[in-house]
Formats: sequence, C-alpha cells, structure tokens
Amino acid sequence: MAIQKIFVVGAGLMGSGIAQTAIVNGYDVVLNDQRREALERAQMGIQKALEREVEKGRMTQEALEAALPRLALDDTIQGAKDADLVIEAVFENLEAKQAVFSQLEEICPPDTIFASNTSSISLTALAAATKRPSRVVGMHFFSPVPKMRLCEVIFGLLTAQDVLDDIKEVGEKMGKTLILADDKPGFIVNRALLPMLNEACVIVGSFIGSVEDVDNGMKLGCNHPMGPLELADMIGLDILLNVMNVLSKEYGEKYHPSLLLRKMVTAGFLGRKSGAGFYIYENGKKMGVNPVLTQGHKL
Repeated sequence: MAIQKIFVVGAGLMGSGIAQTAIVNGYDVVLNDQRREALERAQMGIQKALEREVEKGRMTQEALEAALPRLALDDTIQGAKDADLVIEAVFENLEAKQAVFSQLEEICPPDTIFASNTSSISLTALAAATKRPSRVVGMHFFSPVPKMRLCEVIFGLLTAQDVLDDIKEVGEKMGKTLILADDKPGFIVNRALLPMLNEACVIVGSFIGSVEDVDNGMKLGCNHPMGPLELADMIGLDILLNVMNVLSKEYGEKYHPSLLLRKMVTAGFLGRKSGAGFYIYENGKKMGVNPVLTQGHKL
C-alpha cells in the first residue's frame, strides 16, 4: 500500500513533531486537535522550526516552501476520511486512545492503518477498539521527533506483516532507524530506561544525592548526553508517572513510581512544559535546580 496522506491526532509536542518530520519528507499531513488554538500554535511552531533550519543552512528555502503547504489543520476529525495512515499522539491513557480509534473507525477507509505513538500501552488492547485489529500498529517516536533518529515499531497479537512493511517504508522515508518490539508493556526502550529515571527520583527523594550530582554522575560517569532528571523533565514527569503506573501494574513492585515523582506531579511540577520540574525553565532554557528540592524546613 502506497502511503501519502497521514492524519496525526494531537497537536502537542509529539504530534507537531511527527507532522513536521512527515511534511519535510514529502508526506501530506492533516494535523488534528479539538482545540483550534493548539493547532495554530503547532503550525506556527513548525514554521519557526523550519525557518531556523534554513537560517542554519540545514534546509533550503525551496524545501521549506515545498513542505509548509503539505500541512493542513483539522479540528473536526473529518480530515481523516481519506487518510492512508493515522498516527495517534494523544496523552498516555488507554481509554483516551481507544476513544480516538473508535471515532476514526467510522470515518476512515477499511485499509487505513491505525498507528499509535504510545510508549507503554498494549497495541492489542488498542486494536480491540477497532474492526481492523490486523491494521493496528505502534509507532513510538522519541522527543524531539525531528531530531531523534529512533522509531520503535510495536506489533500487536493480530498486526499483519504487510502493515509492518508499510510502516517500515514510512519510518525510513522520515529518516528514522526502526527497531521492532513485541507487544509487552514498556516495549524495549522504556522497559530499560524508565526504571533508571524512576530510581534517580528515588535517590534524590532519599537524600542520597542532589539533583545536579545525580545528573552529573550519569553524564560524566556513564557518558550519557543528558542526566536522568533532566531527561525526565524533557519527557514530562506526568508522562513518566503514567508509564511507571502501567509498568507497575503489569510487573509489580520493581516498577512502582517513586514517592518524590508522585509528589512532583501532584504539585504541578511536570518538567519543561510547565516551566518547572527538577529544574526551573525560562523560555525553554534550564535556569537551575527547582528550589523546592533544595530548601530546608525547620520549626
């Protein structure tokens, strides 16, 4: 099946990043969100990102002018009626993702592929919300999508091989290296990575080491490009918590989210997107450690 038109559900960081990557690589994209302001913000962000690529010499003006008209906005979901591929990028919740697929089931042609950008949720469970379980697959992109080279492809119990073949073609055309994972919570990357991020939260919450010392320890001692707490902030502490809850439910105590992580999310410290997580951010720039993690209390 030749895929040309992609319908992306969700105009947040991941959805807009997927849309940007797709239009730059020749796909026609309809970006969908219920909130018109989110769509307009995403469109402006994509344009500015591509203009920066031109300024830095990584993209030609001609390529920019060819890419931008490939992006259309939709706040009704009707733009999916002739999509070859749907990529769902809403928040990490089974019921929310199933609801999206159930809606799309009534609109999309029978051969449309339904892909989810889930980082932990069962593709078999998502497929159960559709009448096309053989055409449901996972495409787990990594943030920021235009820069990160990996796409984790996940097959559910009933995913057809020809769907995987089509997804491979799309992923490679987008410039991604693909890895294939079976449908088990956490898949490959998050099954290994998120327990490390959670344990970094445990270390800080147990007063074993400071935020900066934990991050410097992993950067300088293990040659990681980014410390685990800084990475958690970039992912979003709420997303980290949601995925740890999924893993904990499936695998038990080993994956139980740390007390500090749960407290941070409850307090509204979600990372870069909220302006504060383990660090404080201004206009996306890290300014220093969140003072709530360094202040002492006394009577």
